[in-house]
Amino acid sequence: MDVPWLLVAHGSVTALVVVSFLCGQWPIFEGTFVQRINHFLTFGAYHHLLRLVHAACGNGARDLVLGVESYCCDRPNPILQIFYVAIIGVTYFIIVQTSFQYIPGYYVSGLHRYLSIVAVAIGALLFVLTSFSDPGTVTAENVSQYLSAYPYDGIIFEEKECSTCKITRPARAKHCRICDKCVARFDHHCGWMNNCIGEKNTRYFVAFLVWHFLICLYGAVILGFILAGELKERKVVYILTVYYGIDNSFSGLFPHVAQWLLAVHNTQILLAVFLAIIALLLGGFCAYHTHLCLTNTTTNETFKWQDYIMWRKKVNEEKAAANGEVRKSPPSKWKAFFSRSHTEADETIVKNNIYDRGMIRNMCEVFVPLSERLVRNGSHFPARNLI
Repeated sequence: MDVPWLLVAHGSVTALVVVSFLCGQWPIFEGTFVQRINHFLTFGAYHHLLRLVHAACGNGARDLVLGVESYCCDRPNPILQIFYVAIIGVTYFIIVQTSFQYIPGYYVSGLHRYLSIVAVAIGALLFVLTSFSDPGTVTAENVSQYLSAYPYDGIIFEEKECSTCKITRPARAKHCRICDKCVARFDHHCGWMNNCIGEKNTRYFVAFLVWHFLICLYGAVILGFILAGELKERKVVYILTVYYGIDNSFSGLFPHVAQWLLAVHNTQILLAVFLAIIALLLGGFCAYHTHLCLTNTTTNETFKWQDYIMWRKKVNEEKAAANGEVRKSPPSKWKAFFSRSHTEADETIVKNNIYDRGMIRNMCEVFVPLSERLVRNGSHFPARNLI
């Protein structure tokens, strides 16, 4: 009867690690063990590994590790692409080998055998489109096209020359140090795609996230129905209550049902838990990037606005100190996190995103980039005249 408690403990530790890795830098966790776990996972573990390698094998081994890090993090490479293909291929192979024998089942029809193939094939197609499509590379030949599409806002984007490409950098563009090229409407460089996410492939990237979220959710639900069908067909609850006298209640049946499932269908449970965790993570990424699309903002611009607002706050604080104003003690981080109210200094700092033209037009811009509309129209008028 200890098995369910081991499963709960394993799930709790997994959830703590995932939350610490993804959310450990949030202000609400400042000074807590969650922040310390995040620091260890993102920085501490690697530095301890370097020290261990240096102590055990010397400078040569340490330089080798640093070289591998440079190749993996600072140069285009297909490592994560291969890893993605391996995860999808191995997971689907295990599902076919261990779970297709239960399809059709009590709650699952045989149609899902073929739906799963279509779902994986569409996911692979979106992966290829995102990985190998042009993100919107800015060159001397097309720079005027992008200059016309996106005006400078004079806050986070001002006209200046890219020191590497030696061309005027359009608004919303950025030079990717990994790909070594300027990308229009730059969002971020995605290691999983071995490609930048920019103006021309954001649509494929968002579709990839949404589709894989749905695939993982679909797989977890189908596996859950398979397990429920096995309980029904084998009359597990009936046997436990009638022949073994177990109380017909959730608290009475759960330990015994869980123990039976772990003994007979442990592979399906592990697959369902794995897919549910991946779906949870992808759901967060989907929500974040959907919000970016609806507000016509990129990840790069989000960081730029954060830096700008922090700089303005610092300037306001320095002005207040110079004028001899006494600032009230700041609220606790928990109250500040959950409170919707803003301080007077915060309210004076406005995020004026000139590229936000409403949710419908913003989504249209993602699916039909402005530069493509300019080419089709054969014009170089400002983007606001095209939408």
